[in-house]
Amino acid sequence: MSRIGKRAVAIPQGVEVQIDNQTVTVKGKNGLLTRDFHPEVQLQQGPAGIAVSLRSESSAYRSLWGLSRTLLANMVTGVSTGFSKQLMIIGVGYRAAVEGRTLKLALGFSHGVDFPIPDGIQIEVEKNTAVTVRGYDREMVGQVCAKIRDYRPPEPYKGKGVRYLNEYVVMKEGKKSKKKK
Repeated sequence: MSRIGKRAVAIPQGVEVQIDNQTVTVKGKNGLLTRDFHPEVQLQQGPAGIAVSLRSESSAYRSLWGLSRTLLANMVTGVSTGFSKQLMIIGVGYRAAVEGRTLKLALGFSHGVDFPIPDGIQIEVEKNTAVTVRGYDREMVGQVCAKIRDYRPPEPYKGKGVRYLNEYVVMKEGKKSKKKK
């Protein structure tokens, strides 16, 4: 039994949910999300919210139960309140700026990096080094942050690069010279 899958997904005020066979459409103040769920997952709308269950108790499909419930909950949360992640840029001369629908990054390369901002995503830059990514699709917010971080991941000696706000980077000790006798 899935502890997560057993709980119903509550629907807040201002959010409309439409279930058509295995396709779920969630509409709210932030946007519209649509997802197709696996045929073994059964979705039922009731007074407590949307209940997720399995059509068969096969162990091969049991892992889909909690996953499907979480994906549905993320859709509802996204269109009602949205998601955000923060990145920090650490390094001398490393900075970011938003120009139109492009994020301009200076990350120590011989050229600047231009990252086109996808639809449904807003990016804000504070103090040239703090980047906030906001959106209503949790997967898209995470993917955009991962792509930005991949341009210059934090290196283990000085910690320079792009990292998540509370990410801990394990620092290595540098080379040591031999002692002279």
